[in-house]
Amino acid sequence: MVEQLLINDDDYYVPDANQLVTEDDTPVDNFASEKQQRLLVGSLYSSLKNQIFLAAANVGVYHADEQPAIVPDIFLSLDVQAPENWWAKQNRCYMVWRFGKPPEVVIEIVSNQEGDELGKKLQIYEHMRASYYIVYDPNQQLGEKVLRVYELRGRRYFETSETWLEQVGLGITLWQGEFEGRQDTWLRWCYQDNTVLSTGDERAEQERQRAEQAEQRTQLLAQRLRAMGIDPDTL
Repeated sequence: MVEQLLINDDDYYVPDANQLVTEDDTPVDNFASEKQQRLLVGSLYSSLKNQIFLAAANVGVYHADEQPAIVPDIFLSLDVQAPENWWAKQNRCYMVWRFGKPPEVVIEIVSNQEGDELGKKLQIYEHMRASYYIVYDPNQQLGEKVLRVYELRGRRYFETSETWLEQVGLGITLWQGEFEGRQDTWLRWCYQDNTVLSTGDERAEQERQRAEQAEQRTQLLAQRLRAMGIDPDTL
């Protein structure tokens, strides 16, 4: 809770970061959610090398004076990055007034019926004006839908069946496969052609396969040259 206001050089009131609870060291999550969060954040940093953005899991977002932080499972904010001195009190969490904008995407992964993802959290993210709010409910705790996407239109969220997030140039998709030794259905970022953003391990494996295929082509060419009486080592 904010107890004190500071005035900056532009006479604009901003909350005093020293009065904010930037972390309380009390998160309790499950194996599946933790791994899903890591997949979503890690694949962004592995794949979007030339873009400036900030993505995080379980980091508090302060969006309004005298309101506690909300802690999305995942958020993505474009064209911003973590401050260099991220241990400073005012840099430890996402304060909308410091970054100048809310995150474009917030994601909640439903583990039970206690989080009020379709009630209070939706209202907070709507008031925050996050462009997209995504609710991933793999065990259908909140109803039949596994995936819900809300898009901000004007001042209100509207549920949409569109999984391509036009304003961020990325989509989301449910993907069946293996991540860190676990075969399951995963929520993943994707490009417009539905190709998923690769993790670091996947990119390394893709590079290994490309190198192996190149070596096989080289060996096949060498065999053909020898069959023609040509020594490939002399070329």
